[in-house]
Amino acid sequence: MFEEVLLADLVTALPPAIRLQRIVQTIKAHFSCDAVAILRLQEDQLLPVAVEGLVQDTVGRRFRIALHPRFAAILAQREPIRFKPGTELPDPYDGLLENREGAPLPVHDCMGVALFVEGSPWGVLTLDALAMDTFNEHMRLDLGRHIILLEAAIRMTRLEEEVRSLRSQPEHSSVQMIQGLDSEELIGRSPVLLRLLQELDVVAPSDLTVTLLGETGVGKELLARYIHRHSRRTGPLVHVNCAALPESLAESELFGHVRGAFSGASVDRAGRFEAAEGGSLFLDEVGELPLGVQAKLLRSLQNGEIQRLGEDQPRKVNVRIIAATNRDLRQSINEGGFRTDLYHRLSVYPVPIPPLRDRGNDILLLAGHFLELNRARMGLRSIRLSSAAESLLLRYAWPGNVRELEHVISRAAIKAVSRGAKRSDIVTLEPVLLDLGEIENNSSTPPMTETVPIGHLQDTTLQQALADFQRQLITQTMHSQGNHWAPTARKLGMDASNLHKLAKRLGIK
Repeated sequence: MFEEVLLADLVTALPPAIRLQRIVQTIKAHFSCDAVAILRLQEDQLLPVAVEGLVQDTVGRRFRIALHPRFAAILAQREPIRFKPGTELPDPYDGLLENREGAPLPVHDCMGVALFVEGSPWGVLTLDALAMDTFNEHMRLDLGRHIILLEAAIRMTRLEEEVRSLRSQPEHSSVQMIQGLDSEELIGRSPVLLRLLQELDVVAPSDLTVTLLGETGVGKELLARYIHRHSRRTGPLVHVNCAALPESLAESELFGHVRGAFSGASVDRAGRFEAAEGGSLFLDEVGELPLGVQAKLLRSLQNGEIQRLGEDQPRKVNVRIIAATNRDLRQSINEGGFRTDLYHRLSVYPVPIPPLRDRGNDILLLAGHFLELNRARMGLRSIRLSSAAESLLLRYAWPGNVRELEHVISRAAIKAVSRGAKRSDIVTLEPVLLDLGEIENNSSTPPMTETVPIGHLQDTTLQQALADFQRQLITQTMHSQGNHWAPTARKLGMDASNLHKLAKRLGIK
């Protein structure tokens, strides 16, 4: 029956993710164990691609082989290996099996086998059980007899992925596929993220100017790197943080200068444009550029030329622009802080990036990624989330997005150890350690500002009445959004930085 199911899947057209998931489900049922996982080898790490019986955040974890001796032992040989109960080597899945009743349980029995495709190691298959002596020598040999079918399924999955990529991408994109997985992958499986990546896969080779739009912490720099890696460009990606450029040095930093151009310019110096020749220039927080520099940037985008400070002759440059901002540039134009013509040059292809709260269970996958990073960093045996902590993470609004989630997980791990958890324990993070309880439990609504009847405004100027109304609307919206700036700005249709400025002007703290 086991062989029949595997053979049937081999000759059936299935999406790669579904084929791999069916494999782990079939193996789990055949060997009557608690968890099965297929992990793909990427450089010095193993990435879970299909799991059954493990908690959701396992898929987001990245297991460094050097830190997990069981994985290293599995990859070191072609035959299946069994780790009998009492084996001293720590199990990477301790505390991660789905059985959450009572205290977290360690894995008591384990088997694993390396998977090879075309003679090269592709990854590993692992089987785990909470009960001792679930596996035996007969089962280990049985697993070995079926490896050829498992590797055939992996090979079929890889071929289908390559065919799909070749059909949907321009010819040059096969080079990216041959190079392998991205070193800075984007973790997540939500429909909104997959749609975004599909869109970027199409626009990346086009050489169009792309502007990434999104809140702070959504991963704009990571997406800029993704676009550059999937483009035709062979030059480097050069990052410029426009918000950190002093106005007096911004022009020199972008376009370079010649000796004697200003006090302290003792040698000729190329700017970021020339450094990005043949590649891409990532203008992060482009909305913060001074107006004077915006005019010179516009000229460079129009003519493909730059002029070093203090130099008479322009220089041709071949650079693709990828911009990013968390500001509403249209609002900045209305306020006189951004040029309309530069806005249209940069907005050839705007890409809105979904906030973390719209990505559903991606929150748990990312949490798993950060949990494993902190486990390795702090030398812990295992670290996991309680069910209540998972629920809290999924309900929280994440105004700081992925960056905030990373900081929350890191702080919680440190707190757990500082409050007595031993590094040899299976450490469980409860909601109180996440430090989100005050926000989550803030169910009481503060008193609303009393509305001023129109009849009482007869002795008030229009400007004063408008300020009173703005003050009242912002205050009420803040209360309804749990006193968070980012969701309040979205509710009011404003950029968060502009809301901060307006609130300060109105005397709202």
